[in-house]
Amino acid sequence: MLLQAFIAYLSCSFPLPPLRFQEHTRLFNGNVLNTSKAVVLPLDAQDVSQVITFCNKHGLSPSIKAGGYGTGGWAINGDVVIDLSKIQDVDIEPPQQEGGGYTSLRDTALSINKGKARVGEPIPDLSGPAPPKRLHEGDAKQTVGAPGDLPTAWLYSAASAAVANFLQGPALQPDSFGEEPRRQAVSRPRLDVDPSTLTASSLPPVDESITSHLDNSPFSLITGSGSSVGTSVQSSIPSSATGWATLATTPESSRSLHSDSAVSAIPPASPFGWAEPFETAPSRPDPFAYIDSAEPPMMGVSPPTSLGSTMTWGSDAALLAHPLFAGDVPSHLTRPVPPHTHAYVSFGAGAKQKDVDTFTAANPLEGGIVPYHIPFSAHPVGASVMLLGGFGFLSRLHGLSIDNLVEAEAVLADGSIVIVNEKEHPDLWWGLRGAGPALCIATRYKARAYPVPVVFAGNLIYRFHRATAPSLLRHFRDCVKGAPRELYANVLLTAGPADKDSLVVIQMCYVGPKEQGFEYLQALSSWTGERCLLNEVHEKTFLNQQDSVAQVLRGRRGNQWFIRSALISSLPDEVINKTVLEFADTPVGCTWLFELSGGAIVDYEKTCVPKAQREAAFTIAALHQWEMGVDDPRCVSSAEDWLRETIKPVTCGGAFPSFLGRHEVPARVSASFGENWERLVALKKKYDPTGLFRNTFWPLDKDGREMDPSEHEPPEPEI
Repeated sequence: MLLQAFIAYLSCSFPLPPLRFQEHTRLFNGNVLNTSKAVVLPLDAQDVSQVITFCNKHGLSPSIKAGGYGTGGWAINGDVVIDLSKIQDVDIEPPQQEGGGYTSLRDTALSINKGKARVGEPIPDLSGPAPPKRLHEGDAKQTVGAPGDLPTAWLYSAASAAVANFLQGPALQPDSFGEEPRRQAVSRPRLDVDPSTLTASSLPPVDESITSHLDNSPFSLITGSGSSVGTSVQSSIPSSATGWATLATTPESSRSLHSDSAVSAIPPASPFGWAEPFETAPSRPDPFAYIDSAEPPMMGVSPPTSLGSTMTWGSDAALLAHPLFAGDVPSHLTRPVPPHTHAYVSFGAGAKQKDVDTFTAANPLEGGIVPYHIPFSAHPVGASVMLLGGFGFLSRLHGLSIDNLVEAEAVLADGSIVIVNEKEHPDLWWGLRGAGPALCIATRYKARAYPVPVVFAGNLIYRFHRATAPSLLRHFRDCVKGAPRELYANVLLTAGPADKDSLVVIQMCYVGPKEQGFEYLQALSSWTGERCLLNEVHEKTFLNQQDSVAQVLRGRRGNQWFIRSALISSLPDEVINKTVLEFADTPVGCTWLFELSGGAIVDYEKTCVPKAQREAAFTIAALHQWEMGVDDPRCVSSAEDWLRETIKPVTCGGAFPSFLGRHEVPARVSASFGENWERLVALKKKYDPTGLFRNTFWPLDKDGREMDPSEHEPPEPEI
């Protein structure tokens, strides 16, 4: 009866089929059972407010789903899932002529017409700057859909054709000096489970078909029950060309096709101010002698008929510099100059981060051709990074995602709708940036974006050997000491896939042209302890670079996922040596990441993310994925053991909140907020006194009692 009343209250004439329910309760992490009974698709904050009011009246528990990328499963643990996927308008505007401000979200109407008159909407000022460019909800089908609907290699091949060819190619030739190929993880009995009870028969079938785009009717409600990996929403393959890359057999022979000289094995002078003897290893046969070094195939770009009012196809320089052109930007051409130091982008909470990046790349500000980008995390993530942290390629230069949020529209636990910014609800503004999901439901965001004409970025890929990997990690650590803010860098160890070698990958992204970033590539690529199997660092668009991490991780929606992270103050030799030995015994699908932190991240202190975390030297993360049907405890225990035994001595606090995942104990959650925890607890009591937003990372109940993770997370499917 209550569910029928809920349907009537929302003016939905009939419940939609179970298939649609499954689509909207499907998450990136397949190791989550859905416990919800209904899904609501609101179109704006007013709709969300009505749902919250109804939940309060009838004692229902809501959960909030934006992108569905969180591994904790909180998004589908409530009685009612509020799926924000239809709130996805995107606008971009220049700073206002007077004061450099922005148009408030309260003065920005959504494009969706629900038959509601908007009273008092301001008349556009035609004498001022051009109006913002907008992506409407109905246009969303033109952008990239949920990952996992198509093979991962297709979804993220835009990052680099060379890396795609490398990762999809055959296994490396046998190497008598190296590691044994990783074997596929197998189910291993747990000590606390009767092996005879382990079965995969209870798992729902995986339907990989692609359905038509979602119904556009206003304020839809979907009902159903149970769990399903389900069918996927409509998706499109990004079409892009990524330029040339270098397949190198030795560092001496590694050449960039955009340079007149080879990448030197020993740079004449280090841009980082470091110096150490190079560690060498015995010469090995070329494992890639069978690969043709010809240019990788283009990815099938369909040229647009127009590049905007300021450009034509007859302008070569403008064409090659345009963000829609995915190839390299020749250095001899004049670099475009952005018209403003920053722009403002507003977007709905249902807009995936890649949708926003794609829109801003294709819509430069009036009078320019330089794309602007918000400092997001790398793809794929949802808009919740604006509430939980958001560390990415631009963070060392411009700060975290939360540091560039200037305003949010939010629905509070009592159903009221507020605008939150530095001047309005300043206490909530402090807590929203870092712990937002526990305090309110953000429905729209306004954030700063910065001009990114080009980046000099890519991967250096090496074979993983436990004998030489410590040397490579030490080399990386010493290289990035004193790195400028324009340089992002990480090194990751990735296991498998099955029957293939594990890899060590150094990723760099210099926010600027090649002539400024090449010296940092020289330093990073000067290590001579192993052959570099692939060097594809070159100039590219930032949009392409955003796919690079996902491409190397080869992540797949519907796999089991487990993530653990920490922030560390240093990376001593002992930690490196132990890390390599532990990683050598991890199952297929495990990736361990060391990500250079610092830079502009330390400049922002007026959020609930504490100073100690912002001053960390590195972010580290264990990103584990494995197939459904496999029950190998090492897929979880290896990550937990690494952080607890090896990483803990150098930690400087908990992880950034955006890295909080499944089965996090209360102590780890509170550590993410450090000295700000008690203030945050008091803020939670003020804005959510009844604990309505309990289907989040928040580890305390309404009375302040610590909860076991199982009390606010959905269960796992039986394997």
